[in-house]
Amino acid sequence: MTQVSALLAIDLGTESARVAVYAGDGALLGQSQSGYPTRYPHPGWAEQDPEDWWRAVVIATRAAHAEAGTPPVAGVAVATTASTVAVLGPQGRPLRPALLWMDSRASAESERTAATGHPVLRYAGGGDAVEWLVPKAMWLAGHEPEVYQAAGRITEAVDYLVWRLTGTWAGSRMNAVCKWNHDPLGAGLPDDLYAQLGVPGLREKLPDRIVPVGDPIAPVSARARADLGIGGEAVVSSGGIDAHLSLLAIGGPRTGRVSVVSGTSTAFVTEIADPVFPPTVWGPYPDALTAGRWLVEGGQVTSGSVLTWVGEQLLGRPRTELPELIRAASALPPGEHGLVVLDYFMGNRTPLRDPRLRGAVLGLTAGTRPEEVYRAAVEGVAYGTRQVLDSFVEGGVPVDEVFVSGGIRHNPLWLRTTADVLGRPLHLVRGDNLTLRACAVIAAAGIDGGSATLAEAAAGFAPAAELVEPDGTTRDLHERGYADYLAATAATRSIAHRLSDPSRTATSPAAAPRATATAAAPARGGPR
Repeated sequence: MTQVSALLAIDLGTESARVAVYAGDGALLGQSQSGYPTRYPHPGWAEQDPEDWWRAVVIATRAAHAEAGTPPVAGVAVATTASTVAVLGPQGRPLRPALLWMDSRASAESERTAATGHPVLRYAGGGDAVEWLVPKAMWLAGHEPEVYQAAGRITEAVDYLVWRLTGTWAGSRMNAVCKWNHDPLGAGLPDDLYAQLGVPGLREKLPDRIVPVGDPIAPVSARARADLGIGGEAVVSSGGIDAHLSLLAIGGPRTGRVSVVSGTSTAFVTEIADPVFPPTVWGPYPDALTAGRWLVEGGQVTSGSVLTWVGEQLLGRPRTELPELIRAASALPPGEHGLVVLDYFMGNRTPLRDPRLRGAVLGLTAGTRPEEVYRAAVEGVAYGTRQVLDSFVEGGVPVDEVFVSGGIRHNPLWLRTTADVLGRPLHLVRGDNLTLRACAVIAAAGIDGGSATLAEAAAGFAPAAELVEPDGTTRDLHERGYADYLAATAATRSIAHRLSDPSRTATSPAAAPRATATAAAPARGGPR
């Protein structure tokens, strides 16, 4: 690999922009972060201001670059949550707040995509998730038609940041394949599907070109270099979806290797050599990360955010007191609290693919203790993780190695319980943010020729990992708990659907606008 002065990695998460500066050999030179608020104007909605993203990127970049000693920057890459959708005027100014990835307002539109039977949807398990760009664009066209028509661009957050960096509209092939129904093996962007779904002009509002992960896009503009306080060639290469890119930061994709990034939400990604098409996963996505291979995705919409809500909101513990609550819950025997917690606080991503499911705590008594509630919540989140990985295996997706990273590494009970519930060893990734490290891999590949060198760069940037073995003595207890979790999911489904009906909540007091920078924070930190 070519030796470079420095690589700039930018990770736009749910709560903050994280920025790191790396040397060409993968050594971390400096890092920082800066936050921004999220607004929840109605239940199930989540919005942010794209201008806040750029301000946070500038603040974090200046701080990380200063800590690194202000070296010249040779390569830059960006990863963001997805689909976090910005709606922009012709000059790139936001026309309305961006729809955050977790925003579930487009559930009816998501169901409409599945009803089309369009052949490209076989790469998406038969239909688009409520979180993705296409259903969100459909919602805008149906509910805010003036805004939709005025929009010069409807783009992912990653596209917006690339434009702010370079002045160029270029979309990541990863986002295009995984979130826009782009078919790299066939017709590309499906104009006929967009027309069928009521957004016939969507193609013109998307980025002008689609670029494979790791390929160079354009240099950072003089204006952006001045904003960020950086010098050097600073070529921006195509990044993508934060959790999906984590495969590049654990040594590179390999069949049977699954990256599980657990923070506010939990994302599961792996690559396979030959496609399978179970309805319980998202994908398989052709060429999304690696040409000639298929990316498979699963996920829990809420995981660490469930634990934060239980600790801080339900039990009223300040974040500084959460470690004590975790210790008290860790002292309890697993599965003996008489409780079941369902982790569907913002619906289910996979394998049920049901945005209208809702969370629940079952079995409460007048004698239930706070640490029992917290322990049950941890187990419920772990059962959700097992449900996803079981669906992989049942659908023909190999699961041989499980690498875990993110906020889970700061919560020993969550980590231990996950290993015990899964009944398999976990490779706990040490060190810094995997998404930032993946962006460094992409930046290095981009200045060295493009995506053909991604595997070489990934091998050179792989972090260390430690093995977390399951405790076999808890197996029977967790088997019973998991069976109760599945039964409770089935038993409460119709009630959850009624409770999540927008007509029940649109004019309720809970619909009043509010803003918070920490409402979705994972317990003790994390990648989103």
